[in-house]
Amino acid sequence: MNKKLSAAAAGLATLTLAVTGCSTKASDDSGGGGGGGVQTDIGVTDDEITLTAFADLSGVFKVLSQAFTHGNQIWADEVNAAGGICERDIKINVQDTGYKVDLAVPIYESVKGTDLGAIQMVGSPILAALKQKIIADKMVVSPGSWASVNLDAPEVMMVGQTYDIEMLNGLSWLQQEGKIADGDKIGHIYTDSEYGQGAVMGSDAYAKEHNLEVLKAPLGATDTDMTATITKFKAEGVKAIAITTPPAAVSSTVVQNVAQGLNVPIIGSNPTFSPTMFSDQAVVDGLANYFLISSTAPYGTDIEIAKKVAAEYESRTQDEPNIGVLQAYVTGLVWGEVLKKACDNGDLTREGILEAKGQVDNVDTQGAAGAIDFSKEGAPSSREAFILSPDANAPDKLTITADLFSSEEAKAYKAPHEK
Repeated sequence: MNKKLSAAAAGLATLTLAVTGCSTKASDDSGGGGGGGVQTDIGVTDDEITLTAFADLSGVFKVLSQAFTHGNQIWADEVNAAGGICERDIKINVQDTGYKVDLAVPIYESVKGTDLGAIQMVGSPILAALKQKIIADKMVVSPGSWASVNLDAPEVMMVGQTYDIEMLNGLSWLQQEGKIADGDKIGHIYTDSEYGQGAVMGSDAYAKEHNLEVLKAPLGATDTDMTATITKFKAEGVKAIAITTPPAAVSSTVVQNVAQGLNVPIIGSNPTFSPTMFSDQAVVDGLANYFLISSTAPYGTDIEIAKKVAAEYESRTQDEPNIGVLQAYVTGLVWGEVLKKACDNGDLTREGILEAKGQVDNVDTQGAAGAIDFSKEGAPSSREAFILSPDANAPDKLTITADLFSSEEAKAYKAPHEK
């Protein structure tokens, strides 16, 4: 496409979108070749590649999603400073869904014709509402949700362990540390949604291999008082608790675990932890029993790439950091490899991105996470976990207890849609 015409079209589209209240970059709508002979269609001009961030900047995951948004932008700015990808800058179009489906759906409709893909989509309800539209539009998205049941769609580009893999690794670590044994009884508190149900798939799979009994305690999305649940778990003699809920329910769980004298280890899925937990001393005391399973290292680790990201983050905001900054930066690294592969293939169309994704099999995350592999259809992109512990002295209140590992159970596990 002629660059002058592309710039004129972009200017007209920007003016139009300003009037309609949407802030996005115009796409190359020619459906043909782009700059440098690369094929393009939606969200790619001769100068820019536009990705949407479906962020939650005003809802229940506001703190985490703000960190995601900073991490995405740190990656994009770094790429652009180095000359871009395929001679194009990365532009991130941040949209606030407020974690509300009725807001997310019209936002999607406003960007599906202008943005190439989504670098962020928080969280499970939003993905569930938009999944069929995403598939129909061949729009690759990276959700802030890791339920393996969604890996039936190649358009869903999950970066890191799925919830079932996390729980397999977490329970394996507990057993290696002597905190549980074959034949034990454990509890699993979980939000009764794709989030919690995905993790329960992991605890069930581990229990089958190790003759464990899992006492399940499903919750509604707004349930936060775990007094009765811990009372039941204590009466049943559980030796550990798995938890897959928002942080508020975790706070109640760790407090009641101590208050009722149960004092068993608690292993939490991502994202069960928030640094805001340290504002309550009773919660802080309870966190001594809590461990987090994570695909990425914490923000404050001394891994070189983490230190670089932390320095950049602190130069641009006074917001308290959390693990989401590095998680989103790693997602950016993955998008970078997919886009580079698509460029090498000469195809930056949506179909070209899908094809390139399936060819990416070893993203180097520079120690911030395990290697990422999308080459096996329906499989989790990673089976490696860090085990993290709360630490009042760490910038994001987390420190590494166990370095990256993959349990034998996680390696052997076959996800629901894995070929």
